[in-house]
Amino acid sequence: MQKSLVDNGLRLPNPITIDQTGHRLSDIIVISIIDDDKFVRDAVKSLVRSLGYHAAEHASAEDYLRSNAHGSSSCLITDIQMPGMSGADLQARLIAEGNFTPIIFMTAFDDEKICARVLKDGAFGYLKKPFDEAALIQCLEKALKNRGTV
Repeated sequence: MQKSLVDNGLRLPNPITIDQTGHRLSDIIVISIIDDDKFVRDAVKSLVRSLGYHAAEHASAEDYLRSNAHGSSSCLITDIQMPGMSGADLQARLIAEGNFTPIIFMTAFDDEKICARVLKDGAFGYLKKPFDEAALIQCLEKALKNRGTV
């Protein structure tokens, strides 16, 4: 009698879910972009898509937390200073939830204390606006390699 994988103590993967383009959802890299400035979101989204990744945009940390992207994003690129919850507070909340999705921060208001805090808590980048595309690409590649998705 042949034993199933479950009988051997191995867990079967979740059923494969296919999106409308025919990709397995587990193979899709989704980068969530969180910024209250639509122009910044659009620019970062364009760059992320040019690299071949899917982009989900959110106007606030709260919007992100209410979205389907919460918990399923491969990486977050977030502003620090936004109305409502800040990017640094979002990072703290995710860590408290046990969610260690890689995060790249961007800011127009440089603050050494916040920079030190988010980097200590595992941020993969702290970019001062305006920043060079190459700097964001480097941070994103580092974050995704660490996560094991590249």
